[in-house]
Amino acid sequence: MDISTGMAAGTMPAMAASAGAGDCRITVPETGRFSTHRVQAIQHNFDRHPMLQLPQLAELAKVLSTTGQCRFISKGITQDAAFEHQGADPSGRAIDEVFRRIEEPGSWIALYNVETHPPYRQLLEEITATVRPLVDREEPGMFNVGGFIFISAPPSVTPFHIDRENNFWLQIRGRKVMSVWDPTDTVAVSDVDREQFIVNASLDNVRLKDGVRARAHEFDVGPGDGVYFPSTSPHMTRCETEWVRPGDGVSISIGVVFYTDVTRRMARLHVLNHLLRRFGLTPSAPGSHPGLDAFKAPLANGLVWLKKTLRGYVRAGI
Repeated sequence: MDISTGMAAGTMPAMAASAGAGDCRITVPETGRFSTHRVQAIQHNFDRHPMLQLPQLAELAKVLSTTGQCRFISKGITQDAAFEHQGADPSGRAIDEVFRRIEEPGSWIALYNVETHPPYRQLLEEITATVRPLVDREEPGMFNVGGFIFISAPPSVTPFHIDRENNFWLQIRGRKVMSVWDPTDTVAVSDVDREQFIVNASLDNVRLKDGVRARAHEFDVGPGDGVYFPSTSPHMTRCETEWVRPGDGVSISIGVVFYTDVTRRMARLHVLNHLLRRFGLTPSAPGSHPGLDAFKAPLANGLVWLKKTLRGYVRAGI
């Protein structure tokens, strides 16, 4: 499939983020029941937004490839594999070639941190503006809004993993099955492994285990569908072939992610718990005992301040 637009490599269409899509928004069924702390289905109409169509994303990929923000996984990877992604196409293809052959079975490319490109930062601001009042009810202080765009042709998967951010995940084109576990599910991912991820960015032990699939919320999504899930909710996707038709064989989805004062507080409690385990203690998970969290929070803040002072760096969102 040739999606060439005739534009020079590295350039972007001259359009405002809102062009032709000023009324696009995320909507939440049963708005009164929405909670930033639970997994739930959402709807949207950003699937018609001009900046999320395949030709425009091919141009964005050219820009992001110069800074290592295009990521790839090997064909044939499974959901229970380690989520290892590379900065170059496994077959050695350039970005133009990747997109010319994007409908080939098993193709997979992700565009990371699209907010670094100003037009897409504006788009993400427009998307989050439609849900900010809902988020602010429980988690004010939204910051570091980011975007991750996944483009693939079935059969393909994104392996089981967790992220630090809250996520409004939107299906733009094609179909996909999104499986998400509750952020408090310690059978799917233990408290210790969540701490290792928050503190050390390690997913070594965050793998799909036998017998946990039935514990997931499963969403079969198409254009206009989506899922909201909180920070550290385990999740994975699969893209199957039954919906594919000639000229319609590509899945596009975007994760619109963000931190809040609450996610930062929880992350700092994970940092403190990680230290406490080194002294042989078994601390309670953040959120399980609010009164104890309130006692631990100043200690957690002090620990993170000390790490920043001594190292000059802590993980994103902490």
